[in-house]
Amino acid sequence: MVRIRLARHGSKKNPHYRIVVADQRAPRDGRFIEQIGRYNPQTDPSTISVQADRARYWLDQGAQPSGTVGKLLKIEGVL
Repeated sequence: MVRIRLARHGSKKNPHYRIVVADQRAPRDGRFIEQIGRYNPQTDPSTISVQADRARYWLDQGAQPSGTVGKLLKIEGVL
């Protein structure tokens, strides 16, 4: 199954995330199909950027968003 989820990047205690489309069996920060956005919770307010057209494409193809990504997509108006 294909999932839309977060991949963690950044240094220790300073995370930022990429929103990626990946097979659910792949490691969290491992192989992915496509990067469709970024999320930085360290800024105030948090920075979210998503390629809405690509997110909708993958959702139409049957990709399931993780819980956190689902909330981020709702904030951005994709869901």
